[in-house]
Amino acid sequence: MYTELKAALEQAHEVNIIQAENPDGDSLGSALALEGILTALGKTANLYCPVNIPKYLRYFGGWDRVSVEYNTQANLNIIVDTSAEVLLSKLLEKPEIAHHLERTSTVVIDHHTESTPDLKFSHILIMERAVATSEIVFRLAKELNWQLDAETARNLLAGIMSDTLGLTSQNVTAETYRLSAELIDAGANVAEIEESRREFMKKSQRILAYKAKLIERIEYHLDGKLATVHIPWEDIQEFSDEYNPNVLILEEMRLVESVEVAVAIKTYPDGKLTGKIRTAMPVAERVAGFFGGGGHKYAAGFRIYESYEKSLKELVGAVYDILKGEGDETL
Repeated sequence: MYTELKAALEQAHEVNIIQAENPDGDSLGSALALEGILTALGKTANLYCPVNIPKYLRYFGGWDRVSVEYNTQANLNIIVDTSAEVLLSKLLEKPEIAHHLERTSTVVIDHHTESTPDLKFSHILIMERAVATSEIVFRLAKELNWQLDAETARNLLAGIMSDTLGLTSQNVTAETYRLSAELIDAGANVAEIEESRREFMKKSQRILAYKAKLIERIEYHLDGKLATVHIPWEDIQEFSDEYNPNVLILEEMRLVESVEVAVAIKTYPDGKLTGKIRTAMPVAERVAGFFGGGGHKYAAGFRIYESYEKSLKELVGAVYDILKGEGDETL
C-alpha cells in the first residue's frame, strides 16, 4: 500500500487533500500535515472540505487554507479520516466532483478499522489500526522518509491528541506515546497545543446559556443507561458556526452516573438525521452500525433519513439489545 501511494505521488503534480463533511481535529491535523509534507516534496496541495471549518478547530495553524471550493485540475486525490460514502455525500452529490473522483487516482487514508469501507469509485486504501489518521500519516512519513518541519509535527500531534482526548482514551498504546515523543522531538509542543485549544474552546455567555437549555433537554432511557438529546435545525442554524452543539454536551452526558451510551441527534429540513455517539463501554460502533454508521468502540456516528420519533424508538431498542448482549442483567 505504501508503495502504491509513493508511485501515485511520483506521478502527481497537484493533489487535493479531502476531508469529509464532519471535520474534526484528526481529519484537520492529518490534512494540514499532508499539505506540509507534499509542499516540501514540490507538489501543489489543495486543502478541501465541503463545509467551513468550525471555530472550535481553529487552533490548528493553517485551518484558513481549507477551501470549500473543489479543484478539478488536480491529478491525485487523498481522502483522510474516512472510507465511508455516507460521510462524503456532499461531494458525491455534485456531478463534477463525482466525475473527478471516478477518473482521478485517489488514495484513502483511514484508521476506522471497525467500519467496512464502501466507496464505489476506484481507490488505494491505506487502513490501519491506529488511534488517529494522523498517526498513520506519521508512519507513512517515517517509512517513506518524508521530512517534517515543526508545524507539520505540531499538526500531527494535535490530531492525535484530539482523537484520544489528550492521550487519555482507551485505545492509546505505548506506541502512541513513542510516536508522540518523536513528534515532540521534531518540534511539536504539547503545552502550546493545549493552551491554543483551550483558547478556542472558550464559550460566550450566549453559548453557555444555550448549553444550559441543552442539559434541560436530555432524556434518559433504559433506567438511565441511555441518554439522548435532540438538536433541531433551528439550533444548528443559530449556534453551529460558533460552537458545535455535539461538542458542547456529549462528553458531559457520558459522564452522568449510570449512563453507558450518550447520543446527540441532529435533525435537518431535508429529512436527514445524524447521530453522534459516545459510550462508557466499547459498544459505540455497534450502536452506529445498527443504523449503517460506524466509528470507534467508544465514539461513533450515523446518518439516516427517518423521523426523529421513529429513530429514537429504534435507538432505544438497539441499545437495549446491545447492552443485554454485553451481559447487563439489570435491564
